[in-house]
Amino acid sequence: MTTTLKHSLGTQTEPGTLRIERTLPGPIDRVWTYLVDPEKRRSWLAGGTMAQAPGAVFELRFQHTELSGEVAPERFAAYRETQVQHSRVLRIEPPTLLVISWGSEREDASEVSFELSPQGAQATHLVLTHRRLPDRKETLSVASGWHAHLGVLDEVLHGRAPQGFWTQLEAAEAAYATHIP
Repeated sequence: MTTTLKHSLGTQTEPGTLRIERTLPGPIDRVWTYLVDPEKRRSWLAGGTMAQAPGAVFELRFQHTELSGEVAPERFAAYRETQVQHSRVLRIEPPTLLVISWGSEREDASEVSFELSPQGAQATHLVLTHRRLPDRKETLSVASGWHAHLGVLDEVLHGRAPQGFWTQLEAAEAAYATHIP
């Protein structure tokens, strides 16, 4: 089965830095809640907890099968179970900026920023930047992962049931393999 990508690919702006942009449906305050409300965030990324102050640690609980009902393929079998990640809030400026550590709460963890800006009254522009990725392999992994997760977010915000998280991830993975040097 060949799957085409619904959204444009992100770009590697420098070694170890990935940038993905999306225009999402809904006003900025609504999109913001999907970043910081654990129950809403669970619908497209991961549930868990959320900290509201810089320096505070929170938990991301990934339950990938729940995103679209599609079971992870064998090579991602570990993701059939709940994955727990602790992260740290680095900056939070509601409703326009959230910067978190990724993969751990350590000082040397990679970091993800979510920048939101209104696009009229009913759309929001998101710029997701993932920095301090150690190598090409990790850059490809997070690029395809974010691509698939943001695709789910777009579907959820449109009020549609997300389709094939893993199918979308694999399509994105193949596309990024030729897109990122």
